[in-house]
Amino acid sequence: MEADILGEPYRSRTLTFPVRGGGEAVATLVHRAAEPAERDTESAERGAVLYVHGFCDYFFQDHLATHFVERGYDFYALDLRGYGRSMRPGMLPNYVTDLSEHFEELDAAAEVIREAGHSRLVVLGHSTGGLITALWADARPGAVDALVLNSPWLDLSESWFHRTVTTTVNHVLRRVLPKSVVRRGVAPTYAHCLLREHHGEWDYRLDWKPVEAFPIRSAWISAVRRGHARVQRGLSVSAPVLVLHSARSLLHRKQWEPAAMTADTVLDVEQIARWAPKIGPDVTTVAIQDGLHDLALSGPPAREKFFAEIDAWLADR
Repeated sequence: MEADILGEPYRSRTLTFPVRGGGEAVATLVHRAAEPAERDTESAERGAVLYVHGFCDYFFQDHLATHFVERGYDFYALDLRGYGRSMRPGMLPNYVTDLSEHFEELDAAAEVIREAGHSRLVVLGHSTGGLITALWADARPGAVDALVLNSPWLDLSESWFHRTVTTTVNHVLRRVLPKSVVRRGVAPTYAHCLLREHHGEWDYRLDWKPVEAFPIRSAWISAVRRGHARVQRGLSVSAPVLVLHSARSLLHRKQWEPAAMTADTVLDVEQIARWAPKIGPDVTTVAIQDGLHDLALSGPPAREKFFAEIDAWLADR
């Protein structure tokens, strides 16, 4: 591993994968070791946490890592292919044609973590990362010991027409024009809730996480919708699952407003609550009052509640 962009004590390594038709794809695994004072017998059994980000995102949440390393977990984060640290010149950002392409980097990350001596792996997935990790955990029985999902993307937060007719069109379009842009980006509302220069608390790289996101392409959204369909038919994730989401949504706002600071402005939380039980036989769902879409980036009271719920749930498993 080499020095990471976040500086010490973070380290990162590049994971490389061949792609069909030649060339290679890369993912980046970031690591921060548990605090030495926490490395007792009990904490060693806690193992490691692997964080997987969402769409138009990457790992920058230092406080998220700090929370877990202070509790004895080794912390890892994966910037998936085409995202953040793993973006390369000439590569379409945030683009795959099937979500299972990401299983390669999840497999590789899990192997690195197991080879480091961790007998227990907790996977924490956010939004699209929550969808991807749920599908991966279903396809890899026994790969994870606990799955924590932070506002997982389990359905399209749009009208019936877009969920059905537009989805069908995209399934067809991906076969003939897979890279065609079907949406230029998203409204800046959510980013303005996060960024310190607007109304939030956080700073991050806008070339990796643009305010209005990257263009959405037909093959990618088709892949997401196929993933949604698999969840809705029912998965069989054998590990216990904790699903957390905001207590309310505030959708389709074109501009920031104060109410956006205490709601999920990206996903429909009723959809999350509806589909979460389909992930496996042992699913716990918790609503976080005043939470943002990324609950870890919510205001302090909601953020603290988010972490407290995870800690309490993991303590029983």
